[in-house]
Amino acid sequence: MRKFILASALAATLVPASAMAQSWGEVRHDNREIRQDRRDLRDAQWRGDRRDARDARRDIRDDRRERREDWRDYRRAHPDVYRGRAYVGPRAGWRYRPVAVGHRFDPVFYGQRYWIDPVRYHLRPAASGLRWIRYGNDVLLVNVRTGRVIEVNNGFFY
Repeated sequence: MRKFILASALAATLVPASAMAQSWGEVRHDNREIRQDRRDLRDAQWRGDRRDARDARRDIRDDRRERREDWRDYRRAHPDVYRGRAYVGPRAGWRYRPVAVGHRFDPVFYGQRYWIDPVRYHLRPAASGLRWIRYGNDVLLVNVRTGRVIEVNNGFFY
């Protein structure tokens, strides 16, 4: 019996990282912590306390790092959700080029065929006049009136 308990305890410590993936609830919790740390930073800046402001900035940086790690673990645990079908460009001869915030797209790039459901991919809801679209393996938040890119998530799909 002792050997069995010892073997099971040893096996529990050797679990691969992908099997210990985080849940979506932990990512949400990280987002809440970041919001609270931002409030603390604003309060410290308002009071003029440099040490508290420095500590709040450090907390925000640490919480963002933790959120990135939890998000990466969540995506590894659910690879089938983030493995989209092959992207087909809007024109013949189209080639992928990385884009940044502020880039302006032609309307053919953010038509209904490229829209993404933000709930399925745990993206924040798009405000009025904004749409999440797929561009290559990236996900972009685009203002559909002007075609300007508001936010970029590079390498979102595998």
